[in-house]
Amino acid sequence: MLVLSVVSLLLAAVDSLAQDVRYNFDKSVDFSKFNTYRWVPIKDALKVSDLVDKQIKDALDTELATKVDGDEANLFIGYQPAVGEEKQFNYYSTGWGYGPGWGGGWYGGMGSTTTIGSTSTIYKGQLALDTYDSANHNLVWRGVASKTIDPKAKPEKQRKNWAKVAKKLLKNYPPVAKD
Repeated sequence: MLVLSVVSLLLAAVDSLAQDVRYNFDKSVDFSKFNTYRWVPIKDALKVSDLVDKQIKDALDTELATKVDGDEANLFIGYQPAVGEEKQFNYYSTGWGYGPGWGGGWYGGMGSTTTIGSTSTIYKGQLALDTYDSANHNLVWRGVASKTIDPKAKPEKQRKNWAKVAKKLLKNYPPVAKD
């Protein structure tokens, strides 16, 4: 049940908050030789439902080269989803206390003040995409997109968010090595 909750949270990225995308790659690799790929599972990665798996892969397939199902793929691609949470403390004070008096003079007096606080949970979703050279199984590129997520987003919103994540994550793929 916890995994199902985590996955539903992962799906619900909020458009109004910016995504953080980072990537790294092997500068010695010639990425022009990678023109086909196939999906592979990542060991120990969080398992998602078949529906979510399809949505993630469909979004990424739109941005990638030619997908194949057989052994002729020259690139293996896998993804890892994750969700973390942070606590946020919100508070404000009401009332008054010590301060300047009327007419420019100072006086000390006690006032009434109330501080009201609340906590909320902020969920941060992350999708890591790993690409491996199929010839030697070496990791050649890794991209990670992170974003605050909304657990109440509707399915259509979720699909649109996966498309945005894929587009932004793969914006600089294939990479160009700069010396």
